[in-house]
Amino acid sequence: MAHIVIINPRFETSYWGMEHALPLFDVKANLPVACLPLLAALTPAEHTVTLVDENIEPIDYGLCERADIVALTGMIVQRFRMTEILTELKRRNCFTVVGGPWVTVKEDYFGNLVDVSFIGEAEETWPKFLAEWQEGHHARRYEQADKTDMSKVPVPRFDLLKMDEYAVGSIQFSRGCPFTCDFCDIIVVFGRKPRIKTSTQIVAEMEALLASGMDTAFIVDDNLIGNKKAIKEVLRDVVAWQERHHYPMTFLTEASIDLADDAELMQLMVDANIRTVFIGIETPNEEALRETKKLQNLRKGGTMLEKIHAIQQTGMEVWCGMILGFDSDDATIFDAQRVFIRDARIVNAMIGMLAAIPKTPLYTRLAKEGRLDHDDPPAYGTNVIPLKLSRETLRDGYLSVLSDLHEPAAYFDRLDALYIDARIEPESTRLRHLRRHPLRLLALNATWAFEAVGIFLRLMRRVKEADLRATYRARLFNLLRHRRSPVVLQIYAIKCAMHYHAHIMVQQMRTGGGIVNSF
Repeated sequence: MAHIVIINPRFETSYWGMEHALPLFDVKANLPVACLPLLAALTPAEHTVTLVDENIEPIDYGLCERADIVALTGMIVQRFRMTEILTELKRRNCFTVVGGPWVTVKEDYFGNLVDVSFIGEAEETWPKFLAEWQEGHHARRYEQADKTDMSKVPVPRFDLLKMDEYAVGSIQFSRGCPFTCDFCDIIVVFGRKPRIKTSTQIVAEMEALLASGMDTAFIVDDNLIGNKKAIKEVLRDVVAWQERHHYPMTFLTEASIDLADDAELMQLMVDANIRTVFIGIETPNEEALRETKKLQNLRKGGTMLEKIHAIQQTGMEVWCGMILGFDSDDATIFDAQRVFIRDARIVNAMIGMLAAIPKTPLYTRLAKEGRLDHDDPPAYGTNVIPLKLSRETLRDGYLSVLSDLHEPAAYFDRLDALYIDARIEPESTRLRHLRRHPLRLLALNATWAFEAVGIFLRLMRRVKEADLRATYRARLFNLLRHRRSPVVLQIYAIKCAMHYHAHIMVQQMRTGGGIVNSF
């Protein structure tokens, strides 16, 4: 028997981390990383598992010192904190194992701070390691020969996490993406063949999330619709479950832009109560999309703007990722990004500079060209040396675009364009279902209104800038003049909080608080 401590390190402040907005939601973190409760579920029952999310609570190093095994997971943006934690653990003579996205692409990064490394997926290798550890002959490196059979993945142990400290839950339907974007490490880690859980597994996870008190979840798949035929069957079962239980859950997810080409799929996602879809738009520069092999954004059937609007008209809001610094980008790209995001009516756009992740085709190519900055962290916020822009121009342009998009007038004009002018109808299928159950509908509307009021009151108490408080009041009251929808009111209150986070983050970056990017 072993006592195992599994740690997710603290994240640096980031766009989606929502660190400055979390107090407005009365939580400590945005969402739990999926691997912690999954690793606990994969651990044989004879062992004792303690999960520690440093974004929720501090690490008890005394507990780690007494444990038999201390495991860390971590993404690229967590690598510095991972190093600090591992250094302290080794000072205390802890037995350390590390897995996750970063060590998968940079195996030698932590050197002798790590006793055992897990490369890639670990559904097979984690139990194998524990069995070998018990027998006294474990290896130093584990990597599965084949990708995980998703139909055998157990329900995560959400019960071992402090779920009430998160804004939303996390759930996974599938892994893998069929596309070949050369900057992306998804196909390096999970492969190009999408693998999907069974409907029975997914329903069990939804019910486990509900039992933990979580009624909103991010479907963390990097591309939910990588296998459209298979995901449609799963979504039909999710819809049936929602209907049987009177729509207790709301989802957010990620998908490729070719979602807009499939009306049936969009409707199934709406019927499953997916409120928001994150899409990797990356750039309006078509030459850059070709150079990076993001060809799915260039397929026929309409422009990217038309496809985004088509998705929005179903009632699903589009969030997006945008990248600056492709080889074909010159100084005109900054204004092009501003204009595109405005015309797309995308309120929340994560802007970043192009970064080259080890083991990706982009990294290999730039290494051959001598265009990688190997300093860690790199001086200009990215390890890529751009072709047509100086590094200073790219950094300053990135900060300017990020700042301009979150000027209150620009941000809320996009929000108004989507919910007041275009009048999109979020959660339409859920609301139509609940109209046949008036008391349930009344309770849901009251919950949305109560949440909106709670966020608004916290904003009025905690936002120091009087002009920002005035903007939030004015935009919420203007909404109520045009729409009295409780769900839209809740969305507007959340958007005010999200704006406040981005506003503080940009201020800190501009005054020397560091560049928020993958590297």
